[in-house]
Amino acid sequence: MRQIVLDTETTGLEVKKGHRVIEIGCVELLERRPSGRTWHRYLNPDRAVDEGARAVHGIDDAFLLDKPRFADIVVEFIAFVGEAEIIAHNASFDVGFLDAELALVDPSLGGLADHARILDTLALAREKFPGQQNNLNALCRRLGVDNRHRELHGALVDAHLLADVYLAMTAGQGDLGLALEAESGGANTTVQPVSGAGLRILRASAAEAELHSRKMASIDAASAGRAIWNRT
Repeated sequence: MRQIVLDTETTGLEVKKGHRVIEIGCVELLERRPSGRTWHRYLNPDRAVDEGARAVHGIDDAFLLDKPRFADIVVEFIAFVGEAEIIAHNASFDVGFLDAELALVDPSLGGLADHARILDTLALAREKFPGQQNNLNALCRRLGVDNRHRELHGALVDAHLLADVYLAMTAGQGDLGLALEAESGGANTTVQPVSGAGLRILRASAAEAELHSRKMASIDAASAGRAIWNRT
């Protein structure tokens, strides 16, 4: 499975007031593991950045003057995210802005959901941690993700953090077939494939089997021989 963790920075908060995307950061996950591939662009929005937004991400008008416009990178962007699952925090914000950018270039391009599936980690967090703060900083603290380098918002920095948060928040939910490489647990550990299933059996060592037998015997003795496995 290919997933793209995505974040954007913008000139302001409201796309309906003509605010534009000025930074896109993407981190690729393959089978729930960072592949090392990223995609990152700053963009010239052809308008001023609001002071409130600049205070959040630190990107000013002068820095963006020589950057490409969204129309210049749209083909490259779609090629990178196309047919993947896009993971974004408060996805409606990022998707709304990117949909507006796509429409400005060519309405026939459709919206982001026409090119990729969308997963909102804010919705996941609200389900997992109801009634708690679920912004990115709060999730980093709760899940043990180091975000000390995040002095300002940045699309690529935040995409990397969100990738760590998403993987921590969904640990144990991956496809059982994603990581089937045999990992030796010691000299007495054997791993055997299940015929036709693609899954594997991890067999106990002799020492582990002996400990199990002793535990079962002690339970049996404590129950005066009435343990459920003795019933016929």
